[in-house]
Amino acid sequence: MKRLTLFLMLSALAFACTTRPKTLQDRLTVHDAEINEILAQMSLEEKVTMFHSKTNMSSEGVPRLGIQDIKYADGPFGIREEGQPNSFMPAGWTLDSATYFPTGSALAATWDPELAYEYGLGMGREARLRGKDVILGPAINIQRLPVGGRTYEYLSEDPDLSAELAKMYTLGTQETGTAVCLKHYAVNNQETNRGSVNAIVDERTLREIYLKPFEAAVKEGGAMVVMPAYNKVNGFYCSENEHLLNEILRGEWGFKGMAISDWGGTHSTMGAAMHGLNVQMTGNTYLGPPLIDSVKAGKVPMEVIDAKAREILRVRFAIEPVPEDVANTEMTSKPEQQQIAYKVATKSIVLLKNDDQLLPIKEDVKKIAVIGQNAVLKTAIGGMGAGVKALYEISPLQGLKNRAPEGVEILYAPGYKNFAGRGWGRPAPNTDPLRADAIDEPADPTLLAEAVALAKEADIVLFFCGTNKNIETEGSDRANINLPTGQEEVAAALAAANPNLVSILISGGPCDLQELQKVSPAMVQGWWNGMEGGHALADVLYGKIAPSGKLPFTFPVKLEDSPAYAMGNFPDKNAAQRDLFMTMYRNDMTGMTREEMREALAKLPEPESNYTEGLLVGYRWFDTKEIKPMYAFGHGLSYVDFEYANLKTNKQSYGPKDVIKVTFDLKNTGSMEADEVAQLYVRWINPGVERPLKELKAFKRVPVGAGSTEQVTLEIPVQELCYWDTASNGWVLDRGKVELQLGSASDDIRLSAEVEI
Repeated sequence: MKRLTLFLMLSALAFACTTRPKTLQDRLTVHDAEINEILAQMSLEEKVTMFHSKTNMSSEGVPRLGIQDIKYADGPFGIREEGQPNSFMPAGWTLDSATYFPTGSALAATWDPELAYEYGLGMGREARLRGKDVILGPAINIQRLPVGGRTYEYLSEDPDLSAELAKMYTLGTQETGTAVCLKHYAVNNQETNRGSVNAIVDERTLREIYLKPFEAAVKEGGAMVVMPAYNKVNGFYCSENEHLLNEILRGEWGFKGMAISDWGGTHSTMGAAMHGLNVQMTGNTYLGPPLIDSVKAGKVPMEVIDAKAREILRVRFAIEPVPEDVANTEMTSKPEQQQIAYKVATKSIVLLKNDDQLLPIKEDVKKIAVIGQNAVLKTAIGGMGAGVKALYEISPLQGLKNRAPEGVEILYAPGYKNFAGRGWGRPAPNTDPLRADAIDEPADPTLLAEAVALAKEADIVLFFCGTNKNIETEGSDRANINLPTGQEEVAAALAAANPNLVSILISGGPCDLQELQKVSPAMVQGWWNGMEGGHALADVLYGKIAPSGKLPFTFPVKLEDSPAYAMGNFPDKNAAQRDLFMTMYRNDMTGMTREEMREALAKLPEPESNYTEGLLVGYRWFDTKEIKPMYAFGHGLSYVDFEYANLKTNKQSYGPKDVIKVTFDLKNTGSMEADEVAQLYVRWINPGVERPLKELKAFKRVPVGAGSTEQVTLEIPVQELCYWDTASNGWVLDRGKVELQLGSASDDIRLSAEVEI
């Protein structure tokens, strides 16, 4: 953290010595005088040429004036391999293998802002090596649905946790000279009909839950680029949403950069031109010749054109282009980034359950049965979302073998078939004996018998279960959170054969664990944990490192307990869909002709998604409604126990400009060093407005030596306790008593104190 603090101090000093920007956004305006001179030399046609794509991953500069193109890099968890100029098909390069970082939900499970900063540094460095100016990430929408197809890519169900990580990822990336592109702004919480669904959400919920990560990344992180989401919000597509793009983003938050549409997410010329979009990706059907015609017809003022061009040029001037003869001259993935990926993976692993201290694996264990294809399947690519051509990827099985103590024998059996797709495109005959034809296909008797035989002769069984990148994927949501292809049946049979069963979930989002919970004395959430994930997992299982991850979202007992399902807000009764992006860009997956594509686009449904659960998203719902989850938000065990004591506040009464400072002692009572994530929640006593039972407002990851005690301080600016008042259209501070609740998880509160606001 010292390095980050120094960077911010030096940055502030540098700014003070030039034009004294007041905010991080003001860094984008330091070249405005020069930009205005350039604008005066440009024709209308040159300006509009900057407003749409040049290739699939670039937008045009101004060659005549020496303004270079802007080049984009896909993938918020790794720089995507180079594609063909106007295709998502690989170009077949040899130096574009990148570092595959743990995905978003894994990063969030670390609850570590400093590590998110390092993650951003790593992403930015590798983007520079590839000659890229802008990373399409981080992806920071709130995880509203347990079945969400991009749960793995997003961060958390909690806005404060998401906001802090998004801000730090942004700061880290942009320190390297690479811009972030925050996505997907805003309220992109489902993949089902994402290209046309209308999210209907009240203003208070919008502000307090769904916009908070974006606000922090823009105002405190200085994000330079924002990508509007595919969906509509309250009746208007995000790419032409005046309230989101102009009133809030540019007006209230002071955003000085540019907004680029998602691929195929632009819907009109006048809407996009007048309501805040800068760049259409891809094509020029709207922000191209039709825009020039609209200007000449007097429908779009030149002031609007100049403002758009100025915002694009601000980003271009802030991000130094990488010379063509420098970019792509060495391998993208570097050891420094691989080490960051390893650190994130180790800190993300969540120990869900550990009855009888089955973990860490004991020294007398000499034979380990590893069961399940998720022990060997790679997760860097798959499905329809952005993937990474990883330089290498250590699978869980390989990691266990590489890290195994001398004399330990590791046996492997696939255990179950793998469901590798959802019937996209023109299906080919299935000739793979390890591939399932259906996601709910029952356990295969032959594979099950082989797995049980290995379990019987082992000292401990590690059962790798969960989903894969074709089950959780951009473009579609899961139908449910059930474990696929008979995994529950396999787990029950393994437990009957050997009671020393550890179930290890490899997934991006939550799964239904009701049956697994009954038969597994120990359970671990292992995530899609990047290229070093296998080594990180092995180091935790063998006890080299104590597990310290915490769940960034709730695991419900059953799907129907979660708020959107309980309120009848999802799934839509007419959820049959054709995904916009896949229809337009992935002929390799759909197999459609151009005529079939046009027909499909014309038939996109226009459903509504009602957010009537309001503020009660995730744990806020479960706590307020007194519904017990399977595993709560913030849950995560360790190989040691922690004691919380001596909670104190710096004052008893606080005003609007004060900061609540909480100190306490945190003791590690175990025999090994371990990290604990202390979490501070706020519960209003007799609030003046409707509020959830409690809300996370501060947290800190704290390393504590064996038998040692650390004094910890957590801070909550009182302004963070404000609510959005729709009557005054602003933030208002409620007055009254609040209970500060300190604990190890949202359902594990250890200490509390009452203060007055």
